[in-house]
Amino acid sequence: MNSKNGQNADPIALITGTSSGFGLLTALALARQGYRVAATMRDISRQGELLHQAGEAGLAERIHVISLDVTDSASIQSAVAAVLDKFGRVDVLVNNAGFAVGGFVEEVGMEEWRRQMDTNFFGLIEVTKAVLPVMRRLRAGLIVNISSVSGLTGFPGYAPYAASKYAVEGFSESLRQEVLPFGIRVVLVEPASFRTPIWDKGMEGMHTSVNSPYQEQLAQVLRYSRTSAETAPDPEQVAGLIARITAMKAPRLRYPVGKGSRLLTIGKTLLPWKVFEGIIARSLKKMK
Repeated sequence: MNSKNGQNADPIALITGTSSGFGLLTALALARQGYRVAATMRDISRQGELLHQAGEAGLAERIHVISLDVTDSASIQSAVAAVLDKFGRVDVLVNNAGFAVGGFVEEVGMEEWRRQMDTNFFGLIEVTKAVLPVMRRLRAGLIVNISSVSGLTGFPGYAPYAASKYAVEGFSESLRQEVLPFGIRVVLVEPASFRTPIWDKGMEGMHTSVNSPYQEQLAQVLRYSRTSAETAPDPEQVAGLIARITAMKAPRLRYPVGKGSRLLTIGKTLLPWKVFEGIIARSLKKMK
């Protein structure tokens, strides 16, 4: 069949940030489900692990690695054009690329705040905008935005990350209502802590100073983060959820996933804020 006319026999998925973590696992999960996957990453020299796992699973022919830097407009346009030239359509977009800036608000430089928002929020918007016209013409499509429980509740020490994910939440709510008349569905997946590199990198790059007035609080946050990372479940759970969502005719807007995610959502909804923040503070102090 002529893929350039949008008649490819298999559905097409475009996923950002597939060199590791949720992105890598989601690329494999959708390939197993019959998708041809445009697996994009900023640095394609890091494609080795994805291709290795795809080869072992017999999925190599379904994975197509493409360079895409979500902070670079030319890179986004080039990558989407390459996908459309090869396949003629995009049925599923998974906006996964992101990282976490750690540090207390006073001690995180504005350059880092902007870098956080450029990747986690503005990059997500620009990739979405590049894909929307073809989905709208087809009057079909699914956009899965990877948010976080940090997009539902802000935690001390990760304000830049929480701010970026709160922005993704609001953007997704508005976008879902705008594109639903064109047959396009928008979904938020909101993972709690999972065993992925994002939190290791966030903790390693925590912004602070030698004489920080936040040293005691920072130590509590780091202990809590390390403990959570060590006991976190397998990220395959998130990839499996995304695969299931792609098969749903009418998915809902939000899918919290992971240990404590639903309890957190319910607690914030039902409890007074002072009670809720007291629970968070006590949880941090226990990590000694």
